Amino acid sequence: MNRFRNFTLYTVLLTATAAAVCFIRLAEHKLDRTIDTEKLRFSGAVADAPPAVAFTSMAMGSFRGLLADILWLRSENLKSKKNYFEMVQLARWITDLQPNYSGGTAYLAWNLAYNISVTSSDYEDRWYWVNEGIRLIRDKALVYNPDDPVLYREMAWIFFHKLGNVLDDANLYYKNQLAIQMAAILGGGTPDWEFLAAAPDTEAKFMARFPAGHPLWQAAAEAGCRNYGELYNRFRTPTPAALPELLRSRLSEADFAAAQAGMRARLLKAKMRLDPAKMAEIDRRYGKMDWRVPESQAIYWATVGLEKSGGEDVQCARIVTQAMQAAFRGGKLLTLDAAGGSYIQVVPNPALADAAYNSYVEAQKAFGGHSGSAESFRSARINYLKDAIPLIYINGNLSKAEEFFKKLVREDGPQKQKTLDEFVMTEFAEDVRDADVKKASAIISGLIRRSILNLIYGDHDAAVANERLARYIYRKYAAENRDIKRNTLPPYARMKAGEVEECRRFLPPAMVTILNAAIAAEQTEAGRETGGGAGKK
Repeated sequence: MNRFRNFTLYTVLLTATAAAVCFIRLAEHKLDRTIDTEKLRFSGAVADAPPAVAFTSMAMGSFRGLLADILWLRSENLKSKKNYFEMVQLARWITDLQPNYSGGTAYLAWNLAYNISVTSSDYEDRWYWVNEGIRLIRDKALVYNPDDPVLYREMAWIFFHKLGNVLDDANLYYKNQLAIQMAAILGGGTPDWEFLAAAPDTEAKFMARFPAGHPLWQAAAEAGCRNYGELYNRFRTPTPAALPELLRSRLSEADFAAAQAGMRARLLKAKMRLDPAKMAEIDRRYGKMDWRVPESQAIYWATVGLEKSGGEDVQCARIVTQAMQAAFRGGKLLTLDAAGGSYIQVVPNPALADAAYNSYVEAQKAFGGHSGSAESFRSARINYLKDAIPLIYINGNLSKAEEFFKKLVREDGPQKQKTLDEFVMTEFAEDVRDADVKKASAIISGLIRRSILNLIYGDHDAAVANERLARYIYRKYAAENRDIKRNTLPPYARMKAGEVEECRRFLPPAMVTILNAAIAAEQTEAGRETGGGAGKK
């Protein structure tokens, strides 16, 4: 009896031990796969890591994972207690300890930009957290993982969705701050990206272009800059960044432009991690972008992510198409608020109309083998056409609107509205009713633009009609969205002034003269009416 009981006990124990060993083995295989997938295995070195990170990795070895786990727990504990400021430093330490764990960095950045930012009511504080999320990926993780498409995708999403969208009440403040950052580097306006890409953006290139003995260095010495490093520090100190004016007076126009461009290119790479050569390439591919708006930068990061994935990352492709559509709808900056950040005026960028359409065509071809992706890109392209036609129409390009309407009929079948005019009027009514601030601004700006062009061409009645419609839509939209901060429009006078200035920039001098005379006459008439009304009263 005892022998049978002992045999049974040993059998049960052996069976349990064998089962436990099998379970442990399966768990080990699963952990190994996870470690390989998430790149958590210690390799002995981190490529291109700063000395502090390299030393930590080598000194701690595999124990750095244990420390990272402790910091993760600490981070979540601080989050639950709403003690956020220490979390920024913890996120940087975690990224340094596990520099190849891109999924972890993406989560930490998303946490800063989305979860923590919205706990602040002050817009400046919100921007701080959103910017910290961007910097964690851009200035930390991408230095360690320059070929990881996941990180580029996350960067693109933050720019497109958090900064470019209108879901956050502080979205105008974010857009304004990004524009101010870019303007501080570029000195305002839109540079020649091809010229900037070819500029001497390193000390070696700069010294090759301006060797010792060049008049630049004598002028730099008189300005208090004894070498390249001191000249660069002097350049980036003012806002906007600029070389000492003494250099402009001592150098030829070509030399000064090359020196300034070299400094700007270096500062752009250092602060924003944007490569002018890649920006020029994207401009050549899609059309002239305004790089001060978030949609353009979303396209930049998603494009690089798509390249790093070998063209296989469908999410990056989706961001490119969506950001292209958004850039067409409101991707051109007219005015920003350098003081308070309360208003920023963006208008459609008609130069991107065809490129936005083609981005959907290219994505459909590239991902035709992915389940459902090709059809989703086709549906998105049809929706883009329906959205784009009214905006193109009210901005005065009737031939392009007709071209797009024919494409819509060809791809989606005959529309309920048989003609372009009928289609636009129907879509226009629905757009105004359901518009977000970006679309409302585009519609109002387009009507103002048409009114200005009517003035130039001498069609006073049409000019009055378009402006009355613009004012009506403005008042109606502002009244209906009075309590929704994220849908706040700039003052109407500022919107009109921005459109007038834009017309002055792109119209021929003869037409600008006519415009100035028409605006002056309009202001005189308005003053006479105001004065007459005051007198009657």
